[in-house]
Amino acid sequence: MRQGLFIVALSAALLSMGLAAAQETPSVQVQLTQLKKGSLPQTVAVYGTVEPSASALRTVVAPAAAIVDQIYVRQGQDVDDNAPLLRLLPSPATQAAYSQAESALRVASDMVVRTRSMVQQHLATAQQLADAEKSQTDAKVAFAALQAQGAGGANILKAPFRAVVTAIATSPGTIVSEGAPLLSLASPAELVLKAGAIPAEAASVAVNDPATITALDRIDGVSGKVLLRGGMVDPASGTIPIEIALPAGKFLPGQAAVATITTRQVSGYVVPHEAVLVDDQGHPYVVQAQNMTAKQVPVRILEAAGDLDVVDGPLDAAAPLVLAGNYQLKDGMKIRTSEAAGPRKP
Repeated sequence: MRQGLFIVALSAALLSMGLAAAQETPSVQVQLTQLKKGSLPQTVAVYGTVEPSASALRTVVAPAAAIVDQIYVRQGQDVDDNAPLLRLLPSPATQAAYSQAESALRVASDMVVRTRSMVQQHLATAQQLADAEKSQTDAKVAFAALQAQGAGGANILKAPFRAVVTAIATSPGTIVSEGAPLLSLASPAELVLKAGAIPAEAASVAVNDPATITALDRIDGVSGKVLLRGGMVDPASGTIPIEIALPAGKFLPGQAAVATITTRQVSGYVVPHEAVLVDDQGHPYVVQAQNMTAKQVPVRILEAAGDLDVVDGPLDAAAPLVLAGNYQLKDGMKIRTSEAAGPRKP
């Protein structure tokens, strides 16, 4: 009887130890998410300054040798179409040329009248009349050209379009020659972001690539596109020049901005950044849950954007990805999930 009771007690003790051992099997509580394929944009970020495009620039030059009398604008000022910019007075040389042209026209006109009368009296030939009329025509052309240049008096130069005055190259009282630059204008409707990218990144940029441009003092961006990707390195900066078109009215000349250029879409498995770990050798990997058992899978990071990564590797598309708690797991370890948290989507 005693021996029977001992056997029963021993069996109960062994059963209790077995249950305890089963309950002490190592497991880690984690969060899971479904593994999904997708894509992220590959981007290149460039920094630069807002400047007028080449087609938006206009230099106002002196139409003839003149004296700068008054300047009505300042550098950086917005001016409307046809707004007065500066006032010129003819220089002594221009005044002399104008007087000479005026006198030559008067003499040529008198000669035509006299020659026409002499032809009627048979004292001059038709050829002589034709020569006189040609001289009159030449004199008229020369005189009209000087008038158009403002040589006959004060000449007010006006803005050819709505513009920003980017530079003033003269001052009142200066005698300027014909063709001398006086002012530089830029159309605010044709601004570009002039930036640069290192050659390795610039190689992926192409004309018409979409871009998002954000001024450094703002947080909201606007859409644009690449107008130019240079073909040589700028020796001063060591970068490839890039120009990006800007929408009208959103930026001011001289403003600093950053552009994020989308060069292509990178496809693969899109996973949260927290799912990617790095081993002791610096190689990235993720942990998948296969039948609630941990499995470390090496991956390659193809692209990253914000808190998401695009990865590639020998992944099991049907096995969930481990998020929170993944750093504790080794191959073969049992895992469990919190029913309250539930599986998470990327």
